[in-house]
Amino acid sequence: MTSDNVPSGHTPAYAAPDLTTCDQEPIHVPGAIQPHGLLLALDQDERVVMASRNCAGLLGIPTRDLSGMRLQEVLGPEPARLVPRALAEGDVSAPLRTTLPPGQGTLAGQDVDLIVHRSGTRVVVELEPVSDPVPSQHVSYRSARAAVTRLTQSSTVPELCDQLASEIRRLTGFDRVMVYRFDENWNGEVIAEQRREDLNPFLGLHYPSTDIPAQARRLYTVNWTRLIADIGYDPVAIDPVLDPATGAPLDLSHSVLRSVSPIHIEYLSNMGVSASMSVSMVKDGQLWGLVACHHYSGPLRVSYDARSAAEFLGQTASQLVHDRARADTRTDELRASVNLARITADLASDQRPVYDTLLQDPRLLRLVDATGVALWVEGSMSTLGDVPPEHVLHTIAARLGEGGEVSGRPVANSHLQGLDPELAAFSDVAAGAMYIGNGPDRWMMWLRPELERTVAWGGDPYNKALALAEDPTVRLSPRKSFAKWQETVRGHSAPWEPWQLGAVESLRAHLASELVRRSHEHAALAESLQRTLVLDEAPQVEGLDIHARYRPAQGSQLGGDWWDAFPLADGRITVSVGDVSGHGVSAATAMAQVRTALRAYMIDGHSPAACVDRLDVLMESLLPGQTATVVVLVVDPATGHVELANAGHPSPLLLQGDGCEPMPMAGRPLLGVGAGSARTDSLTLDEGDILLVYTDGVVERRGVQIDTSIRRLSEAASSSDHSDTLDAWIDNLLTAVPGTLDDDLTIVAVRMAARA
Repeated sequence: MTSDNVPSGHTPAYAAPDLTTCDQEPIHVPGAIQPHGLLLALDQDERVVMASRNCAGLLGIPTRDLSGMRLQEVLGPEPARLVPRALAEGDVSAPLRTTLPPGQGTLAGQDVDLIVHRSGTRVVVELEPVSDPVPSQHVSYRSARAAVTRLTQSSTVPELCDQLASEIRRLTGFDRVMVYRFDENWNGEVIAEQRREDLNPFLGLHYPSTDIPAQARRLYTVNWTRLIADIGYDPVAIDPVLDPATGAPLDLSHSVLRSVSPIHIEYLSNMGVSASMSVSMVKDGQLWGLVACHHYSGPLRVSYDARSAAEFLGQTASQLVHDRARADTRTDELRASVNLARITADLASDQRPVYDTLLQDPRLLRLVDATGVALWVEGSMSTLGDVPPEHVLHTIAARLGEGGEVSGRPVANSHLQGLDPELAAFSDVAAGAMYIGNGPDRWMMWLRPELERTVAWGGDPYNKALALAEDPTVRLSPRKSFAKWQETVRGHSAPWEPWQLGAVESLRAHLASELVRRSHEHAALAESLQRTLVLDEAPQVEGLDIHARYRPAQGSQLGGDWWDAFPLADGRITVSVGDVSGHGVSAATAMAQVRTALRAYMIDGHSPAACVDRLDVLMESLLPGQTATVVVLVVDPATGHVELANAGHPSPLLLQGDGCEPMPMAGRPLLGVGAGSARTDSLTLDEGDILLVYTDGVVERRGVQIDTSIRRLSEAASSSDHSDTLDAWIDNLLTAVPGTLDDDLTIVAVRMAARA
């Protein structure tokens, strides 16, 4: 390798790095490309400003003569037509295949792929010759569709990754293809592998985060596919190396020919690799893993078509990984929600002190998959399951509470001895903990034991640290040994999942509500709980006006009314209004469970009718003896299309023009009786149309027929001015039906706003 003070041939734009500086290496601006293609950088007038030095041989034009030439003069009329059109249309993702005109260079008259992207103010045109693909690299719509079908048929993430490795190896012809997944510390693990039979397996091996520095991981999220056709390539410098306009190297983050760090070249050479390719796997905008392809039997230039197909398969697999992980999380969240509902329901009905009841419920451990739990309240410690001595619990709480007290949110750690080495002695019961508190005198903590595991590394991951410790002046090079190196990892618990922190936070909210119920007058209880269980105001939605009002019954008696409004993944808005029978804490608790379950069902993609039917099953199994009514709307703000389902609830009122009539709906009976099935109705709202949904407390009055009350409400809705804001209009509707208010009431208006 060259000296630190002299630029490398691979990176003429900056000095050659070593392992002490590679995490700061500006690999996106090497100032050179790989030689299996050429690069031109154009100004806004389509004149060449910078060019790779191999243009003389490939195009027959000396590099020094290219400066200032128009694209048409360099590549001919067809590329000069294709490139501006692609830029104008904003579509530079696909290669532009064309044939160069006859000339002096070796590419004269050949078919080429033009790959275009912008880099700052420059337009970068990269050119690769189209070679006859090997049979394995033949790409067609039929073959791509078949590959995607095989990916979607896998039922688990490991099966999916194994199939992805197989598809990309079949497509590209590499000797080894691995799927490499990152952990939370950016260490990688080979979770799937397809290889030549004579090669040693890498499956299950781990690789340290230092093998792929942070700036390289960033580039993997920008440019999803990376090919090194020949590890032994002679890099081709860009002339000039510095852009004349900026004095800086050209940013090649999106380049397909970008030259590679000499550190990475040495790393691959030490592995015996002769050609390499990677395909990114990105989940939620972050790098989840890589498909790493290695070749050992000489150079391998994969066609651009095959690389594009491999990138498409990587993107498809990334989405499938995301979908399966999200489905698993939803299942866990729903299970925790049901568990939490049962815990809180028992708390509400049990007359013993709240914390005594809680700490005798084994579901408290299952809520977050813990083996022990400790509660410290006003100088008293209560525990359940396996826990360390009390002084150790206080130490853990103090360490975790330093972060938790600031945010007020749960804090989790799966490696407690990293916070305090003395905690290592208690890792058999408390290697990890999750803490939530309300000050130093009131906290709760869940505990997990050590999960001892053996990690097989691809070589000793600590060799860099060891070399520096022995002699800080020694030249460091990439690892030369990739032999299996096993390490037993101790002192770590299973990691805590985000949904588990959410479950703990919800439990705290429920505990706070229960304590309020037991320490205040019933009126104060009703006011407090109702604020936590019913939305204060509707969300702001472009294209819709949503206004709602809730009013408790006389005496602020806690009831079962609720309303909800939330967005779905496809941009539609769900609005629900419901009423659980009865009053008091039991009705409110049931209402919270029904409302939460309805949200989960809708977010999971079920139709309104299917969600209503599922709620009936839920109430029969979890809330026997209780009933409820509900109306569910799903509104598309862009089109005004509405889907509705009703279970025993008053029909919504539809206001169109000057008229207001109840909607004819074939609803099912109320929830909790196990009879009938729901149907999804639909309509389309025009600009200014309003759907008004309400609970029976709005219209039920002693001595007044319900039809009369509904007619009065309809007349009041149509005669009042609702052309501007709905606030005053909806307030008037609360008193449209005269008489004594015996029940709590809820009313929600959804108006189609003016379309742009």
